[in-house]
Amino acid sequence: MNKNNQLGIAIIGCGYWGVNYVRVFEELPETYVATICDQRGERLAEVGRRFPNAGLTTQLAEALNDPNVDAVVVCTGAHGHYDAVLAALEAGKPVLVEKPMTTSVADSLELIDAAERRDLTLMVGHTFLYNGAVLKLKQLIDADAMGQLYYLYSRRTNLGPIRHDVNAIWDLAPHDISIFNYLIGRMPQWVSAVGSPILGNCREDVGFISLHYGDHIVGNIHVSWADPNKVRELVAVGSNRRIVFDDASSLERLKIFEKGVVQAEPEAESFGEYQFLMRDGDIISPRIAPSEPLKNQCRHFIDCVLNGTQPNTDAQNGLEVVQILRAIDRSLAHNGAPIEIEPIAITTSYAELAMAAD
Repeated sequence: MNKNNQLGIAIIGCGYWGVNYVRVFEELPETYVATICDQRGERLAEVGRRFPNAGLTTQLAEALNDPNVDAVVVCTGAHGHYDAVLAALEAGKPVLVEKPMTTSVADSLELIDAAERRDLTLMVGHTFLYNGAVLKLKQLIDADAMGQLYYLYSRRTNLGPIRHDVNAIWDLAPHDISIFNYLIGRMPQWVSAVGSPILGNCREDVGFISLHYGDHIVGNIHVSWADPNKVRELVAVGSNRRIVFDDASSLERLKIFEKGVVQAEPEAESFGEYQFLMRDGDIISPRIAPSEPLKNQCRHFIDCVLNGTQPNTDAQNGLEVVQILRAIDRSLAHNGAPIEIEPIAITTSYAELAMAAD
């Protein structure tokens, strides 16, 4: 830490999303950006003009060896996460890595091992789990305000940006997968997915994903970076209520529809035909305190680094999302065939786990 007792942060990768990390850590009083690293010299120069007090380098080793760097944020392309995070951990730095943590289960397990052996924070940037509306939705589900949870579905579409390292599913679906897992409180038992490279490249530009969580709870995700209509919507349907989270709305992020249907007790003369009770009520939009999810996430990372707090979105959380994405890949390759997911119990035998992964 510098003389002002601020954490020095290195930002590895300052592209479309990375520059937001630079801004946030410059704004927070507990931190400052010591170094910005990007392989593109022209991008570094552009960011450097906006943030003139940060050091600039195209070399990862130089950034990690900077004596002013206390913690590292990795927001390179997904395929660069493993190498950058491992190098940072080996340099003794706590790390916040953007989603997805890695592109393989084996790589995720190796990073977990590297962090635990050095007793270093390894946190994953599942930013929506720091969103006030998502936290409120979780509170309502846990309080049984929805009654029995029936299913979830989400749409995350826009016209670009189009990635060149991963497909639209790996780029967009981690958000919704992490939210679904958080709301339901567990991983899905199996997945099924179909997609299409509609733009003529070698990667899926659109995907439709089904996640089956057991207890008859189903989640469905639609992602696309080739849709002219920008949608950021997640819906939870239960026996008592339907709740809509609209991240594109500036006024009503969360809407609660007090409507639902439940099975009534069958009567003796019904010959086994179930009767259903319908209920209708008000539409409520609860107040969500304004806050920036990315800033909330970065504050939590600072707390983890300074006080040893367990990250809300820890490496286990990141591993589970990668497991699901890899299962989705296998389902895509088999035209939507269901793929079961076996939870990985983290033990000391990381080498054996890594050999069996993927």
